[in-house]
Amino acid sequence: MAHLLDFEKPIAELEAKLQDMKTLAAANNVDVSAAATTLEAQIQQLKKDTYANLTRWQRVQLSRHPSRPYALDYIGAMVENFVELHGDRSVADDPAMVGGMGQLDGQTFFFVGQQKGRTTKERQLRRFGMPNPEGYRKALRIMQTAEKFGKPIVTLIDTPGAYPGLEAEERGQGEAIARNLREMFRLTVPIICIIIGEGASGGALGIAIGDKVIMLENTWYSVISPESCSSILWRSWNFKEQAAEALKLTAKDMLGNGLIDEVLKEPLGGAHTDPGYMARKVKKAILDAYDELKGFSAHELTDRRIDKFSGMGVVVEPAAA
Repeated sequence: MAHLLDFEKPIAELEAKLQDMKTLAAANNVDVSAAATTLEAQIQQLKKDTYANLTRWQRVQLSRHPSRPYALDYIGAMVENFVELHGDRSVADDPAMVGGMGQLDGQTFFFVGQQKGRTTKERQLRRFGMPNPEGYRKALRIMQTAEKFGKPIVTLIDTPGAYPGLEAEERGQGEAIARNLREMFRLTVPIICIIIGEGASGGALGIAIGDKVIMLENTWYSVISPESCSSILWRSWNFKEQAAEALKLTAKDMLGNGLIDEVLKEPLGGAHTDPGYMARKVKKAILDAYDELKGFSAHELTDRRIDKFSGMGVVVEPAAA
């Protein structure tokens, strides 16, 4: 049975009723086409109303749907001749951070992204998409290789945060992320960043300094998760819905605040309902962004990138009369 979120249960109940109606009609040779058509219209309208009016917390829930496409799903669906690269050339290879090179319509790109797991074993291996320092160092190595060969970079962001374990701190988690921030500003090739799921804190920002920052419709991007915010402010996770509203972390919020450049609309019900369509849409967004950026010189790219992020959060007040 498909994984159902709480707000999706009324839709599932109507769909089950429709299926029962069709099954009984077939068994008893009864024509219920008119009733079925009416019920199908009701289901479609309920879907539209439900997904058009999601709360911020409900969008967070959709971003975590276990069937949602992950970085390697997008890469597998849209990239030709993909070659995965491994290791940070210092400590280890981090399975929570993946990357490599491949082509989109004949143009070579280098890809970096956080990767969650499907099975229990894979989730443990990839630490639910939470990279260690060597993951961020691997990502930077791949991006610097892209710069060496003059190829554009695409990052696919989906993480609940950098791994918070003691060993990660011992190996320099903060330094690794900070170095990525600095070096990504300096890279002289186009960088396109796409938030495909969760975008939490420095764990996301460590691969999110780009010329174009794009979010899928049912994703979130914030300095902290709603649960962690709730636990700090209320000493309990029970206020995560209120925290999500206060954080204003949805794609619509981010676009309104000028923190991202574009929102990609998802299929009705979320990206997991039609992964192929979503992959085609992401591919088109990448190619469109590259067409816009490829005309800029290396100097122009870095200057624009620095100006873009330096201007975030700046408030200009009118002079007093």
